[in-house]
Amino acid sequence: MQNTPQANRLHIALLGRRNAGKSSLINALTNQDLAVVSDVAGTTTDPVYKSMEILPIGPVTMIDTAGIDDVGELGKLRIKKTKEALSRTDLALLVIDPEVGVDEYEKELLAELEDREISVVGVVNKEDKFDKLELNSLMKELGIKLLKVSAKEQTGIEELKKEIILQAPEKFEEPHIIGDLIKPQDIVVLVIPIDLAAPKGRLILPQVQTLRDILDNDAQAVVVKETELKGALDSLKKKPKIVVTDSQAFMKVAADVPEDIMLTGFSVLFARYKGDLEIFTRGAKGISKLKAGDKVLICESCTHHRTADDIGTIKIPRWLRQEVGGELEFDHVAGREFPDNVEEYSLIVQCGGCMTNRKEILYRLKKADSLGVPIVNYGMLIAYVHGILDRALEPFPLAQMIWEEE
Repeated sequence: MQNTPQANRLHIALLGRRNAGKSSLINALTNQDLAVVSDVAGTTTDPVYKSMEILPIGPVTMIDTAGIDDVGELGKLRIKKTKEALSRTDLALLVIDPEVGVDEYEKELLAELEDREISVVGVVNKEDKFDKLELNSLMKELGIKLLKVSAKEQTGIEELKKEIILQAPEKFEEPHIIGDLIKPQDIVVLVIPIDLAAPKGRLILPQVQTLRDILDNDAQAVVVKETELKGALDSLKKKPKIVVTDSQAFMKVAADVPEDIMLTGFSVLFARYKGDLEIFTRGAKGISKLKAGDKVLICESCTHHRTADDIGTIKIPRWLRQEVGGELEFDHVAGREFPDNVEEYSLIVQCGGCMTNRKEILYRLKKADSLGVPIVNYGMLIAYVHGILDRALEPFPLAQMIWEEE
């Protein structure tokens, strides 16, 4: 369970007012004392992410949030953080205190969840005090199904787990990274440069996950550095089905891979796996419309050690300046940050997203796309500035068609 990357887990957010019993419900669902519980309202401040296993659901990430009725200036900030957590929520548990009831807090939250297309399970906690609230009228008022539980008495928990399974989105992540492009016994060559940013003694997560998907689909993987690629291709008796490369080696790899072998990048595979390849492709076309003085937002989903030639802060800004022939204004955000003023930017450049879930990347994509702001990921931008994005999109006919449209 602990080996399942957090980005690949079902993300379940517990939402509701202060002291509704959200943290107690996490403890009841997991049968562990993982969340701090107190009778003092407002014990949970910033969203807390807890990776765990809920049987029979499997590996999940529970998001314990601050109350939607928090007060004061700090309370407003906590509510904002709670709303930000929705961008990576696959399923919401709306927890209601029967002693308090519901009003505009819950109704406004439900409207936002509906707008974000997030499934909701309604939970009336503190069942032992349930005589103060009539269930049917409450369900009618909110327009959702409600389950009665008592986190304290451990009642109704199994029924809640069953409802979570029923309401969980079927595709909170894409089923394949590369598996749908290959058949059993196909050869896939993975080109993996060993650079300074890679963890010592390990491969980075997208490379490992792609390798696992190849093996899960009974194909054969050949893993080489970019300097050994040509020799590896010459030594193979059977032509590879596809070559996948780290985006920073695109130019050299493209020169070494014959035109009759498909070539793409880990970043292109993850643009589809983590987000929407068609939106990213339209975003790549927006690079050509940049002009000197425009604002560019660069988003990274993790906070990693930066090297002297860091891709997000050094290389991409340099390539884009060369592309427009002038200066650009760059803003950088990292981790779970994503600004509200997206419409101020002429381009958004998103990292591959290996450390966040698909829900969050899709939220960012759809927000940018709805405002007409081009958004592209790191690797697709690199392929664009080196003039080989058309070849990298060859395995994906719809994206290639979008790319070729005038």
